[in-house]
Amino acid sequence: MQRRNFSKLILMGTGLGMVACSPLTVLDPPPIGPRNVIKPKALKKGDTIGLIAPASPFTASVLTKALDQIAAHGFEIKLGKNLQNQFGYLAGRDEERIGDIHSMFEDEEVDAIWCIRGGYGTSRILPYLDYDLIAKHPKMLIGYSDITALIQAIYLKTGLIGFHGPVGSSTMTAYTDQYFQLVAMNGFEPVSIELNNNHSGSGTNNIYRVITPGEVTGELVGGNLCLLAALAGTEFQMDFTDKLVFLEDVGEKPYRIDRMLTQLLHSSNLAKAKGIILGEFADCEAKEGEFSLTLKDTLDFNLGGLEIPVCYGFSFGHISDLCTLPVGIMATFNTEKKRLDLLENAVV
Repeated sequence: MQRRNFSKLILMGTGLGMVACSPLTVLDPPPIGPRNVIKPKALKKGDTIGLIAPASPFTASVLTKALDQIAAHGFEIKLGKNLQNQFGYLAGRDEERIGDIHSMFEDEEVDAIWCIRGGYGTSRILPYLDYDLIAKHPKMLIGYSDITALIQAIYLKTGLIGFHGPVGSSTMTAYTDQYFQLVAMNGFEPVSIELNNNHSGSGTNNIYRVITPGEVTGELVGGNLCLLAALAGTEFQMDFTDKLVFLEDVGEKPYRIDRMLTQLLHSSNLAKAKGIILGEFADCEAKEGEFSLTLKDTLDFNLGGLEIPVCYGFSFGHISDLCTLPVGIMATFNTEKKRLDLLENAVV
């Protein structure tokens, strides 16, 4: 690897070769139930970021971008031993990706863990994670998309607040960087997240609209709709009762959005949420000429009759300008003011 303009790069090993691994063992996980919320340490310049790939593999250019952007924030970087492994559509075998997660939480040199990208694969490894180890070494975990499953599982099993925000290879626009720093680095006071009215999202649906008006306060949970639907019926399913739920997705046609929302409404208590904040569902319209409802009709049909505040088009998820949302803290959302108020700090 060529030397680049980042301040320090600590190699745990390139992990380019495949290794023989023993069969996975399902650990006896802590039960989901009453627990104390664990808030990770706030990030500051000079801290060491552990970079991992718990889902899909990536190209050399993605790695370069992630290293440059993380270093630009003044962080040191430590690469997971198996970061650059590849096993088909996965960034290494399950054992290798699990190993990097455990190593980064246990490593005293690492201050926070950043996922380089999403893709697919985190839901495969959830039963095999050592949640006791993670709870004993709480650290900030940052990512979105497929990382939803990892953030949710760790929160449910340990109470550790997770950060649904940019992955390591995301483009850090001014909006993205502003709220990342407010929430993850300066988040000792309550933060108000405003809708990006100049939002230049990656899709064509970047128009904020209110489905059901109102103001709601609840525990902030959520993430990628596809992953939340995939966790329905498992021990990692979220109890949405009285929660403030945020949902987003990308590249799914309306009938698939319908299917996933229907699955959550039938298999979970999503209908008992306090309110729902929808992101921009970029590239989620049917093609011209297809028999289909519009995305708007699909969302209204499934969520408009719940008698709770619901809005569409807030600035998070698979878009250019995304805010960082801490999973597990109390927050208030006002559909008319287009503002999410984090009522407590997410870090210590």
